[in-house]
Amino acid sequence: MDTDRNKYQMFNVGDIVKRAKIVMAFKTDTQLARFLGVSRSTLSNWVTRNSIDFPLLLSHFAEVDYNWLLTGKGSPVPRTSYCDNELAKGEVEVVQNSKSAEPLDERSVTLYDISAAANLKTLLADRPQYALGKIVIPNIPVCDGAVYVSGDSMYPILKSGDIVGFRSINSFSDVIFGEMYIVSFERGGDEYLTVKYVNRSEVKGCIKLVSYNPHHDPMDLPLEQINAMAIVKFSIRKNLMM
Repeated sequence: MDTDRNKYQMFNVGDIVKRAKIVMAFKTDTQLARFLGVSRSTLSNWVTRNSIDFPLLLSHFAEVDYNWLLTGKGSPVPRTSYCDNELAKGEVEVVQNSKSAEPLDERSVTLYDISAAANLKTLLADRPQYALGKIVIPNIPVCDGAVYVSGDSMYPILKSGDIVGFRSINSFSDVIFGEMYIVSFERGGDEYLTVKYVNRSEVKGCIKLVSYNPHHDPMDLPLEQINAMAIVKFSIRKNLMM
């Protein structure tokens, strides 16, 4: 069971340690351990168990792109895009960029109250009813809107209360496996909304939803249970919001 679970964990502590040393120009694990304020053996145990003290790590790398540090995606260059609005205030991280040329400029994005809608499909069908207002964000890709995140399945990349911008997809053929999505689905008569990485599934007619938080097991979700999906384009961190 542990082997299967580790197979779908989105992080590798050994790689995280390597990237942490790169960005700090450290040559040894001892230097990194001293920087983090832990013993060399503690750092070794993290790598062996593939488990790390995320709050401690991120508190020492506040100026580094979390997505790059934890997954290797993107760039270690500090995030410079900043949102300063009545509804949201803080640094913005671009999570996914289109492969095609797309202008990055200052544009407004509507923030929606997803908790008031039955599901993502309902929200997209009647957007004005659920709009909380517009936020202006510089240098972001084109989006269909933004919503608040709840839960800890993507911690520490996303925290409950963070804002994510999204762009809806029209069909499952548009899914880019390995990217982060908002997925709205029905199971057992209940409606669910989650933010997960979407991977290929070994089960026919399903996609695999994978959390970043290792305490959440991956889930094979039948396509027939999904009512809407949207790729996550950017995030605004909760601890920097008003």
